Amino acid sequence: MARPGRPTIRDVARAAGVSKGAVSFALNGRPGVAEETRNRILEAARALGWTPSHRARALSASRAFAVGLVIARPPELLGADPFFPAFIAGVERTLSDRGQALVLQMVPESDEEASYRRLAADGRVDGVFLLDLRISDGRIALLQELQMPAVTIARPDVASGYPALLVDDRPGIAAAVNHLVELGHRRIAHVAGPRHFLHGTVRRLAWERALTDAGLPTDMVVEADFSAAGGAQATRALLDQVDRPTAVVYANDLMAIAGLSVALEYGIDVPGQLSVTGFDNTELAGYVTPPLTTVRTDPFGWGRAAADALLDLIDGGPGADIPAPPAQLVVRSSTAPPPQPVRRRRQTGVRPSHPPGLEKT
Repeated sequence: MARPGRPTIRDVARAAGVSKGAVSFALNGRPGVAEETRNRILEAARALGWTPSHRARALSASRAFAVGLVIARPPELLGADPFFPAFIAGVERTLSDRGQALVLQMVPESDEEASYRRLAADGRVDGVFLLDLRISDGRIALLQELQMPAVTIARPDVASGYPALLVDDRPGIAAAVNHLVELGHRRIAHVAGPRHFLHGTVRRLAWERALTDAGLPTDMVVEADFSAAGGAQATRALLDQVDRPTAVVYANDLMAIAGLSVALEYGIDVPGQLSVTGFDNTELAGYVTPPLTTVRTDPFGWGRAAADALLDLIDGGPGADIPAPPAQLVVRSSTAPPPQPVRRRRQTGVRPSHPPGLEKT
């Protein structure tokens, strides 16, 4: 006969034929339980409808059983930029498997430090993810002052004792530039992200380095803000120049897709007159017209790996850096050789006596 009320760990242990300690280890994702036993425990918990009592766990362990993510960007960005939902989905997948919660805060940049201090003072989270690293990021020292465990997404350019997810954007940008150079492009522009963001600067410098290595100029760059509106405005600035670029490398897909729309507005054929590349390989990239050549990354996988690393660090793990798979260029239909200059016949003042198309050379 089923026990009345909410099932307990004791019920799960009895159903799985193990001790309460083994159940606790398995449900919290801690090592020390064989994989077969862990799976049996998890299946017993699902069959019984067991769910963790976070309040009881927190009181008994002096833990919040939650981790934090503070994003200092406009809230509407979550619905516009596919990177953040994919990363958060990866985080949530790992957290739900390990009985943890995510505390997400969208704040103005001016309120970011206060947000971290409140999270620490209130004991609402056991650790945080650090996204959108900045040049000389002061948040590293702040979190160390607060004694807050953290995982950084990419390695910061300042001293840090925190594990980093080793994301490297440079090979992806270099691959995009080299692809365009091999197609024959010599006027390759860049729509960059904000230079105070580390990944905005890293991608810009990678674009410059690839062009310099190819012996090409690096004078066509416009800084934007990673948004569609910013990408559109930057594209107009480039296309309004007398000597337009024949290709544009965008720092993310959102700006690149906006750039495709602006090219259409100007009556410029993509890729016949202008080649375009993005970055992130968001789902929409393969469905726009023309499908976007871009750089594939894995924000969902990054979220899962970062969450595992942060929870292990909170549990007293060594806090080692986490490798990330290299980005890969995905070539689609938005890139092609540049348009060939129109050769004009030298005017002699004498019309040829033979029909057009049969001119002598």
